Formats: sequence, structure tokens, C-alpha cells
Amino acid sequence: MSRTLIHGGLVITAADEVHADVLIEDGRIAALAAHGSAVAGTWTADRTIDATNKYVIPGGVDAHTHMELPFGGTFASDTFETGTRAAAWGGTTTIVDFAVQSVGHSLREGLDAWYAKADGKCAIDYAFHMILSDVNESSLKEMDLLVEEGVTSFKLFMAYPGVFYSDDGQILRAMQRSSGNGGLIMMHAENGIAIDVLVEQALARGETDPRYHGEVRKVLLEAEATHRAIQLARVAGAPLYVVHVSAEEAVAELAAARDKGLNVFGETCPQYLFLSTDHLAEPDFEGAKYVCSTPLRPKEHQAALWRGLRTNDLQVVSTDHCPFCFSGQKELGRGDFSKIPNGLPGVENRMDLLHQAVVDGHITRRRWIEIACATPARMFGLYPAKGTIAPGADADIVIYDPHAEQVLSAETHHMNVDYSAYEGKRVTGRVETVLSRGELVIDQRQFTGRAGHGLYTPRATCQYLD
Repeated sequence: MSRTLIHGGLVITAADEVHADVLIEDGRIAALAAHGSAVAGTWTADRTIDATNKYVIPGGVDAHTHMELPFGGTFASDTFETGTRAAAWGGTTTIVDFAVQSVGHSLREGLDAWYAKADGKCAIDYAFHMILSDVNESSLKEMDLLVEEGVTSFKLFMAYPGVFYSDDGQILRAMQRSSGNGGLIMMHAENGIAIDVLVEQALARGETDPRYHGEVRKVLLEAEATHRAIQLARVAGAPLYVVHVSAEEAVAELAAARDKGLNVFGETCPQYLFLSTDHLAEPDFEGAKYVCSTPLRPKEHQAALWRGLRTNDLQVVSTDHCPFCFSGQKELGRGDFSKIPNGLPGVENRMDLLHQAVVDGHITRRRWIEIACATPARMFGLYPAKGTIAPGADADIVIYDPHAEQVLSAETHHMNVDYSAYEGKRVTGRVETVLSRGELVIDQRQFTGRAGHGLYTPRATCQYLD
């Protein structure tokens, strides 16, 4: 039996902050005891980690990543190996990635393809959501089987006609199915049919630069789709999780639904909290680096997103990590913004950016852990094994130095992409040591992990449902 002792740190969970020592046995948390207490004084271990003046926090749970995603004629540049290694460097110890059903194919084929991509490659634990691209009688039946197997959430798109798009009838059927089988529908809420009209009109006017990507994907078309998704979920009697919420008006729709007591949840991402349309407007096609959907919004939307996180109208911050290199990938859209692959790198930056939000006074330390670790774990059926530090939980633990300063840069990040969306940004706080199920993955800023350590993790259903 191997034992590790973490002593002297401030243990922060969503519920508590306590100066405590943490004892780990065989990959799980065995006990916590007040630092300097008689109980802690009796503990012996094979390995002791000094966390004096540091935070001891649960490993991050990033519930929205796209490793190796095929999109726009190319593939996201992070593999499961490079992406999970970068996640570990950023203090994330579990990702939930999206397996994709192709039109005309079964859910099972899509899921098996993603199992194969990830198997033996991951440095940290992982799970899957399922993207439904083809809602029909057969795929609806398969949803029940996937829930039993531990794939308990299903993503639908109101955007991308001809690729991932589902119409309102298909969405309603999938929601009805999930209301019966306990699954959670995740929604990309943008009115893709209307957006395609605006794209066509912008290109006809010769408006081809990256900034027009943001201009055609109107705030009102995100708010309208969010409203419509909520009403369809009400009709179906199903819960709803809206991904990558970027606009004040969309937050207002979620808040109104939650005020009615509906099981409606919202996620935002660091890019919407820290970046804006100013980045999309950067000259010489540099704005292409910031093309993602939903798009970056004018800065004034950020205050509403922070407020939503404080009031719990938004519950989760995930990354929607979907990196494409500027050179050779983003450049596919030179002369036509609609051909720029949509997505930003971020899996390595989330925990640090949210700690910066603590430093800046946007959120508290416990709320940081809640939105980045505990709530995503509960939302997607991984709690209490993931997302907290408590006896019996997996020993997914980060020793975090809240005083270290760093500058985010492509020069130093570990994501397999040739630029940083946060290039040159100074942040206070840095991951020092990371344990995944008790094994050191990052040891005092040295990567000691390995491909294949990460295990596939079946999930229970959402733990917030009435």
C-alpha cells in the first residue's frame, strides 16, 4: 500500500477552506486532519509533499473539450495525448470530451471511434459526451443504451446546418427521450439557419475578414435560440444545459428560466470572460486566431457573465478547447471568414485564468473551485470521486502557488498549437504539482506523467435534477 502525505497547505473545496493535511492511500484520499493536530502527527507516508503557503485544491474537471475533432476540412490540433498532458500542466485532472455521431451512422460507431482515439493515450482521466448529428428512431433508442453505459449527456446543435444541425422537431424528440432515460441534453444555442443567411449576405458585400464572423453571429440569435431551447425542454419535461454562453441576453434567458424553478443550466468559457470582439478585429488576419462559436462579444457582455457566475445563473466554466494552428489551419479562411475553423485553445489556461478572477475580485476562492471542479463533476455524474477533496474521493489533487506570477504564451504552453489566445497576459497563481489518482503527473513543474495513466471513467446521471 503506497501512502502520500500532503502537509501544511490550505485545502480549498467548494464548501470549505481549512488548513489541513491530506493522507492518500492507493490512489484515494484516506483522511484529512487539521494541520498540527494529534491525528495528523501520527501519520506516516512513503512520500511527503510540502504545501506550506500553497493551496491544496481538487484537480480541475473540464467538461467541454474537443481533442482531434474533425471540423471544416481539418482536425483539432491536440491529440488525446498532447491535450491531456497540457490539461495536467494547467491543473485539470479530468476532461469530458465529445464523441461524434456522423450523419447516416450509429451512435455506437461514433462512440467506438472516440474510445479508440483516446485508449492508452491519456495522461489524466477522461469521459465522453455524445454529439447527436442524426436524430432518428434508431439513434433515439441508442441513447438509452449509452446512458446505461455511462455516457449520460448528449449534445445537439441549433447551428451548423448541413453538419451538426438538428431542427426543432429532432431536438424535441431527443429531449423527450432524455426526460425518460435520465440523460442531459447539452445545447449549442445559435440560430444557424438565420446565421447562414447573414454569412451569405456579408460575403456578397465583400466582408470577408475574421471580424465579420462575430458580426453575423448576432447576440439576438444566441438569445433567441437559448429561449427556444428552454421552451422545447419545458415541453419535453427535460433538463437542459446550454454550452458556451457568451452574451448578456442569453444569460437573461437562463436566469428567467431558473427563476421559474426549471432545471436549466449554463456554462461559459474563459474566452468570453477575458477576450472580446477587439481580438477578432486584429489586423492582418490575426483575428482568425479568435474565431470560435459562439463568437467573442463586445467587452460590455463580460460583466453580465461574471454576475451570472456569482449569482449561479451560470454554473460551470469549461474551455470548449478546440485548437487549430494559425499557420495552415486558421489560414484556410483567408478571404472567407466562414471557412476559418472554429475553435480556441484553452485547456491549459482555465484554472489559472479563474484564479486571476479571484485575484481581481470577480469570484471567491471557493466559487473558483465550485465552477471549475465541483459543479462540473456533479453536473456530469462524476462526483464525489472527482471535484472535491474528501475521504473516498480519487486523489486528483493540485498544489497551487497563489503567489507565483507567470506570463501566458505560446512559447511556454504545452498545447499542440502555434499561438496562445492569451499571449502576453500576466496572471498571478500557478500550478506546482498535480496528482492524478495519487500518481504524480506534474512534480514541481516537471512532467512526470505518462500516456495511458488516464482511465476512461463512466458517468452517473446529472446530480442536480429534482
